[in-house]
Amino acid sequence: MNTRTLLASLAIAATSFAFPAVAADNAQTFVDKAAVGGMFEVDSSKLAKERAKEQQVKNFAEKMIANHGAANDKLKKLATEQKLQVPAQLDATHKSDIEKLQNTTTGFDQPYVEMQRSAHADAVNLFQSYATDGDNPSLKAFAAETLPTLKMHQDMIEKIAAANAGMPAVKSASTPKPPAPVPGANSFTESQAKNRIQDAGYTDVSPLAKDGQGIWRGQAKKDGKTLSVALDYQGNVFAGQQ
Repeated sequence: MNTRTLLASLAIAATSFAFPAVAADNAQTFVDKAAVGGMFEVDSSKLAKERAKEQQVKNFAEKMIANHGAANDKLKKLATEQKLQVPAQLDATHKSDIEKLQNTTTGFDQPYVEMQRSAHADAVNLFQSYATDGDNPSLKAFAAETLPTLKMHQDMIEKIAAANAGMPAVKSASTPKPPAPVPGANSFTESQAKNRIQDAGYTDVSPLAKDGQGIWRGQAKKDGKTLSVALDYQGNVFAGQQ
């Protein structure tokens, strides 16, 4: 075998091993986020089942425990079959949210509902994205199968939020994006707001500050340009002069 043939063979071999490595990383990221989100749903809803005052909130919590518990078991089985790691505990952000709920002495329902709004907005975005562009066929099918249930949960929690907190419901996937940020009580944490801005294609997101209208604002980069960015309570991302 001459040198040119040998190099060509090595290049082909290297390429064949490179693609699965990238795919595994992408699949692992989905598993990490989906598993942690699912655990948070179950853990926070167990607290709500015991401590919530409104019956509709208790009913919602029971559904979360049942639905997300089943989805978590299925995800764990699929991930194990794909030789992927499944997180055994919550990340720092979700642990902090659980601690906040545990330490809430009065008015448990509102913080729980607001956390569920944020969590389901993130979950729908994650599962919808992976169902469309996922790299692992089994997990992609799981995301597509689970997505309608997550959207149903999102609609349920938005109706509860509107009924109990007087807040307009967060947009559903079919709602047109408004022309400007919508004022309203924003339940996204700064970390969640930053993640949603990054998911919209922006990088180098600066520290964010929430203004008097409940809109997270800061700066970020896209296509080589530094822009002002904003995220409203519905999860809409805007750039430019707002």
